[in-house]
Amino acid sequence: MRKSIPAVPVAALALVAFMAAFTACSSASGPQNAVEYHVISPWAEADPIPLRGISPRIDSIDGKKIGVFANFKRSAVPQGRMVEKKLKEVFPTIQTNLYHSTEENVNEMETANREKFTAWINSVDAVVAMVGD
Repeated sequence: MRKSIPAVPVAALALVAFMAAFTACSSASGPQNAVEYHVISPWAEADPIPLRGISPRIDSIDGKKIGVFANFKRSAVPQGRMVEKKLKEVFPTIQTNLYHSTEENVNEMETANREKFTAWINSVDAVVAMVGD
């Protein structure tokens, strides 16, 4: 049978050991051998491209052309077809257009399909994205 040590007493012992070691080091070193700490920021370099807000929302979905973007995963297309069907049941005046991405682990805009994707995105009024997980 395994026995486990509760986390709080272990953390307390580790803190006491750290403080004892720090006190011993700082009292032995004196001011001429002072310890220096370098604080490093966890933030990466700033992106030179300014951020944009989200796209403006459409005023009404009636009569619009809705794009359904299905990524490369196996269940994305069946999910996209179901979303198309449900949208048409609730909003019978809309048109839908399914775009199936075949690029695995790659941004569709950065591939050979860029022109095809750009033409599709320009042909719709709004997009619903499907991730097939």
